[in-house]
Amino acid sequence: MDNKVLSIILGGGQGSRLYPLTEKRSKPAVPIAGKYRLVDIPISNCLNSDIKRMYVLTQFNSASLNRHIKNTYHFSFFSQAFVDVLAAEQTMASSEWFQGTADAVRQSLHHFLKHDFEYALILSGDQLYQMDYSLMLKEHIKNKAKISIATIPVNAKDATSFGILKSDDKNVITSFIEKPAAELLPDWTSDVSDDMKLQGRNYLASMGIYIFNRDLLIELMSNPDTFDFGKEIIPQSIDTHKTLSYQFEGYWTDIGNIDSFFEANLGLTDDIPKFDLFSNENRVYTHARILPTSKISGTTLNSSVIADGCIISAAKIEKSVVGVRSRIGDESTVINTYMMGSDYYETLDEIESRKIKVLMGIGQRCFIKNTILDKNCRIGDDVRIHGKKSMEDVETDLYVVRDGIVVVKKGATIPHGFVI
Repeated sequence: MDNKVLSIILGGGQGSRLYPLTEKRSKPAVPIAGKYRLVDIPISNCLNSDIKRMYVLTQFNSASLNRHIKNTYHFSFFSQAFVDVLAAEQTMASSEWFQGTADAVRQSLHHFLKHDFEYALILSGDQLYQMDYSLMLKEHIKNKAKISIATIPVNAKDATSFGILKSDDKNVITSFIEKPAAELLPDWTSDVSDDMKLQGRNYLASMGIYIFNRDLLIELMSNPDTFDFGKEIIPQSIDTHKTLSYQFEGYWTDIGNIDSFFEANLGLTDDIPKFDLFSNENRVYTHARILPTSKISGTTLNSSVIADGCIISAAKIEKSVVGVRSRIGDESTVINTYMMGSDYYETLDEIESRKIKVLMGIGQRCFIKNTILDKNCRIGDDVRIHGKKSMEDVETDLYVVRDGIVVVKKGATIPHGFVI
């Protein structure tokens, strides 16, 4: 498997819909689940599928992504395995930023072609799912396809947000439409499993996961006027090149905006989460930090996920994800919140000398609900942050409100007694 496939992970553009989480980092570097980063998901899926040669393409704020990948993915000196970040670069052939998904691949193609591979696996860097790509590749090879697209059944409400396709009884794609209007949907139903039919998921959506035969990819990339896989290359190719639909029915979510990011993280606190971080087969890999166990005193915990190295003496934590090195003070209540944690600890000397006016983490007697606290935030004592659907979208130097969720910016200091 490994010597046949090269994986290309698309890091996305500026990530404006995930702002302010993408203000100082690229989208693949956004922390999820308290201890991972978004890019760990496709990389882990590749490793679990025995695909060990990966490029991550990005163009904005890639320093923290570079650092994370360099510190995390070490392979044997004798192995051909690698995970490399390719940032948009000016060359003699192009002085432009990446103009779309296909353009990113085109501009980086000279790097890929230094390697022997038969198939290019193209992935998105901002999705949460667990998938064995080797099964998709087997179907691709067995059916002598030139392109394969991973598809997932969706309902009518969601169908208008995706590229929707139809396939014949051999799973060969016959037609494709990008974000169809609701009135067009009756013509776009597909044959899905009985389980999917019961859920009203009758439309096949492209997951933005593709396999291309090497020769075809080179041929398609030679056209400088196509910039995007979903909008141009796929619709233009289905009539001329055998394109296969590979149906996937597991959990998959596209983390496109603050709302879906928040839901995906809080979903990890469910009794049986749809995304399984406890799987023996589908491990999610990340930077191995050497951190102590978490210490919790006098706190009522309910449906919450607590990462390593936390010091917590809150009154109550409910349906929340608490990230690495988090500190939460006495008598504080945290509900429906994703706290990303901290990159380092403040020393006892710093704390006791009172040089720091507001300590990192959440102070005493705070109430935090429907909130995302980015890394290294300082929340003073007696602070009240309560996100509500009725709140208008707003941005200040310290925080942003999106869809009723308050996002406190990375490294922001919220003073004692502050109310949002």
